[in-house]
Amino acid sequence: MVLIISFISLLFTVVYVAVVFYLRRGWFQLPVFRSGQALPVSKVSILIAARNEEDKIPFTIEDILKQNYPSGLVELIIVDDHSTDRTSAIVESYADKGVKLLRLNEDRALNSYKKKAITEAINLAQGEIIITTDADCRMGSEWLRTIVAFFEENNCKMVSSPVSYFNEKGLFERLQTLEFLYLIGLGASSIGNKMPSTCNGANLAYRRDVFFELQGFHGIDDLASGDDELFLHKVASRYPEGIGFCKSRLAIVFTDAKPNLREFIRQRKRWASKSTRYKNKKIVALGITIWLFNVNIILNAILAIFQPSMSIAFAFMLTAKLISEFFFLKEVTQFAKRAELLKLLPLLTIIHTVYMIYIGVAGNTGKYIWKGRLVR
Repeated sequence: MVLIISFISLLFTVVYVAVVFYLRRGWFQLPVFRSGQALPVSKVSILIAARNEEDKIPFTIEDILKQNYPSGLVELIIVDDHSTDRTSAIVESYADKGVKLLRLNEDRALNSYKKKAITEAINLAQGEIIITTDADCRMGSEWLRTIVAFFEENNCKMVSSPVSYFNEKGLFERLQTLEFLYLIGLGASSIGNKMPSTCNGANLAYRRDVFFELQGFHGIDDLASGDDELFLHKVASRYPEGIGFCKSRLAIVFTDAKPNLREFIRQRKRWASKSTRYKNKKIVALGITIWLFNVNIILNAILAIFQPSMSIAFAFMLTAKLISEFFFLKEVTQFAKRAELLKLLPLLTIIHTVYMIYIGVAGNTGKYIWKGRLVR
């Protein structure tokens, strides 16, 4: 029995390490993007779905208004999703600067208010390129110009761009930043390997005509989440060569980590809830394999209590996970100029193993709280 478990452990370890180094290859397949000096010509619509964001949305609006982009070629549409604070009033105060406010006024309960908000905004939008971000994000003045230049130079249908946490307060938030960079790197690498898997709606762009061609969120609107990843899969299934990743520091959007464990778990349950709905079942199978790898690590740890020889298998798997992830994250953190976070990787590796098992189950069972609503 011990030999069988040890063999299975070795098999899962080999697969996991191979996957991580395959992702590393995908990251290197993406060249660092440097835009030329040509003036942009594309009309762009930036869309934000906001709910109770009075504390942060003014900073996001100001950052967008300061973009180095021809003002006649950009519009900002903010959809107020039934806020109970001053979000709408704040957005209205920018009306003289061209910021457009759209209020959701649904008289029936929806499971996906955000997809409804984005759809309504796109129906109103005039830009040929749609860019979505969140109401609590910050960006540099070259953000918009960089992403649009990537679009124009590569003739993409959809472009995913990097997101990073910043202004962390304490160890918990720094651990989140490192783990989040792993997720962003994973999404970028999958695009580099021509097998798009994940992206983040805080920094996502796509052509308006493609949105309508694919009937928007039809078929994926029963889930509260998925306006980013599930739509990415719709686009990839129609245009497998049409997805790009803008690997440029100028294209990074910054946001805050979750302040406590409860909010973090709620967020990750939401993200995990859409994984079984991926169109590419190879990605689903890969996700299950990675989940089983982490289960196997914990199983070996438990068995080692009763069978000390199993501690070798446990140590081997955990070490292999740590080393392979270090080589991957080394590149991603250097890109984001956050290489100092790598010193937290040994601690994150242990925590992440347990977290992955829990989220894999919790994210695909039951309901969760999002923006004060109980959804699934």
